[in-house]
Amino acid sequence: MKAAIAVPVTLVMAYRAWSHKSLTPAGIVAAIFTAVAHAVHPWNLPFALLIVFFLAGTRVTKVKHDVKARLTMQASGNPGGEGARTHIQVLANSGVASILSLLHTYQLYQREQGVLPSSGSIPGCYPWGGDLLVIGIVANYAAVAADTFSSELGILSKTRPRLITSLKLREVPPGTNGGVTIWGLASGFLGSLIIVAASMALIPFCLPKSPVTGLRDISGWGFNQRQRFALAMAFWGTLGSLLDSFLGGWLQSSVVDTRTGRIIEGEGGKQVLVSKAGPNTMHYRKRAEIKENILHSEGKSSVEKQAQSNEIEEYLDKKMGGLKSDAKKTRSPSFGDEKPGRRVESGSLGLLDNNQVNFLMAFTMSLGAMGVASWFWEIPYSSILPA
Repeated sequence: MKAAIAVPVTLVMAYRAWSHKSLTPAGIVAAIFTAVAHAVHPWNLPFALLIVFFLAGTRVTKVKHDVKARLTMQASGNPGGEGARTHIQVLANSGVASILSLLHTYQLYQREQGVLPSSGSIPGCYPWGGDLLVIGIVANYAAVAADTFSSELGILSKTRPRLITSLKLREVPPGTNGGVTIWGLASGFLGSLIIVAASMALIPFCLPKSPVTGLRDISGWGFNQRQRFALAMAFWGTLGSLLDSFLGGWLQSSVVDTRTGRIIEGEGGKQVLVSKAGPNTMHYRKRAEIKENILHSEGKSSVEKQAQSNEIEEYLDKKMGGLKSDAKKTRSPSFGDEKPGRRVESGSLGLLDNNQVNFLMAFTMSLGAMGVASWFWEIPYSSILPA
């Protein structure tokens, strides 16, 4: 990518992210470094895919934001909906592509220096059976775009999502990790297709016929080959959103607010804490037991019972005052119940947060796509490593 184009575009995108508050300050810094890692590549492909993903992802995040805000809630208690993305979220989506882009830049440099042989009969174009790293870059953005579209648009489905990791595919609240709908899958395919369409326009495919002899070039891409490649990558990206659902349903806890039945979203994709039975529960249990004994005591008037109850309340406040303040962070039992304010809907293992799941998905789909291409084109997988 030429610096005359990359530099102003990066600055405009950074300003847009700042003015629209779509990225945190640290997220903007991470995005700039990510843009540089993509822009040093001599092709337009990596940098352009990064920009397309950012613009498309930002756009779908804003679609019916007010409606989505009522379907989930923040851990702080505020309405849900995607807020400003952090640097961790930026790296989770684009970190793998950044590494692959830098590796491919180095490979192209080695070819120019004669360290590596040319990958095609025509220098500067992408041959049939070419570099696996290009496949990995496209697969990364196809998968993360599908996941973003599936999450941001799928939550608007009129039908309740089904938990993909449940044997009975039970219904779950909108926004549950592992919850899928037909609308969400279709939205994911759309996101993947946008990335693939941009890739088809930007990859410098070698021509099917030699421009010198006019004869068929075995390293060239025909129409059917490009068509099959586009469909395969679009479906591969959609599989990425499904893999993200499986990983989320198994490894990432989805926490429900028991009062509203809505999914609680962690700030910046972090895990949501769930209060367990402990001092707070015992605190309320003790109060309930004492009140129950007072109400059923005989030989005392209602005024005496109320006075005694107040005295007991004051005593417990002094002895367990610290617990009272902590209890405000969770749902206090009403009518003497001891139900927790939050419960885990799916992903009881709780090993990963949302950002870790996204990174693992992007990593798996990128390396998986390169593995399939390595098998299909009979190219050693080790070719992705620098010489």
